[in-house]
Amino acid sequence: MHSSAIRAARPPQRRSLLLATAAAILATAAAPAFAQGGGYPSKPITMVVPFPPGGPTDLVARVLAQKLSEQLGQNVLVDNRGGANGNIGAQLVAKAPADGYTLLYNTSSIALSPALYKSVSYDVQKDFAPVALVAVVPLALVTHPSVPASNVKEFVAYAKAHPGKLSYGSAGNGNVTHLGAFQFVQANGIDAAHVPYKGSAPADVDLVGGQIQFMTDTVNSVMAFVRDKRMKMLAVTTAKRMSLFPDVPTLAESGMPGFEVGAWQGVMVPAGTPAPVVDRLNAEIVKALKASDVRERLALQGAEPLGSTPAEYGAYVRKELARWAGVVKATGVTLD
Repeated sequence: MHSSAIRAARPPQRRSLLLATAAAILATAAAPAFAQGGGYPSKPITMVVPFPPGGPTDLVARVLAQKLSEQLGQNVLVDNRGGANGNIGAQLVAKAPADGYTLLYNTSSIALSPALYKSVSYDVQKDFAPVALVAVVPLALVTHPSVPASNVKEFVAYAKAHPGKLSYGSAGNGNVTHLGAFQFVQANGIDAAHVPYKGSAPADVDLVGGQIQFMTDTVNSVMAFVRDKRMKMLAVTTAKRMSLFPDVPTLAESGMPGFEVGAWQGVMVPAGTPAPVVDRLNAEIVKALKASDVRERLALQGAEPLGSTPAEYGAYVRKELARWAGVVKATGVTLD
């Protein structure tokens, strides 16, 4: 009985061994495919845009989302989650599954929030994995047409001759449009009051109406007003002049050497997203940014396509976190 019991036990053991061996072979065969991002994406991807629809960030994000949909063969759906200077959308993505199906289309606000807010429920460097730097939308120094200045030098002289009499708007406290203007005002010794708005649109309306006298706003928000002469554009904040406005000098060549500020944009995913998935997304984004139709559509928005590796984008974000921490400290602005 003892020997028959042993003989009876052998077939199940052999079956278990065969099953285990087969599973190992299948896992080994599947590993190279996963390592190359094989099978991804197999369903629609959600791109969270942490700002309202129709704004400067949303417009650029939708251009990229449409191209990625074409390239990937899966829909890339834009989900607008505006509020708290981009923090609501960022918090949502930070808690999403790290599987490559939830992307954050972030802006420079992600480098500003840690310095601005007393409490942020995510850590930029620990909770996100950088994918690619996408584009930058330059800012422009614009004034109401009644301001008697045709260039930056004349404007600075006029502002200094009228201390405390001028006010400048922004898309909100701590927004890059606020901090860009603050740097300009501080560097030139101008005494002017800051008026924060809930977005660029209402600030632009008040500038056109003469309730405020100047601001630094994104080019795609102001260019229509500039072209119909309801605003004057004195300078842009890029390192080099823009092809859209070749006759408008940079602030760097207007008395502020090295000055460069832009509303940059990029894509991040939750930390822990597999490297093959990050690499696939990066490759597709870089490919999209090289496409002529994408470049043409971004140019219409005043946006300059960039592109980067994940490592380069991560390094850029770290640099911006340090940079804006100093600027925010100088402004004294804190937000709840």
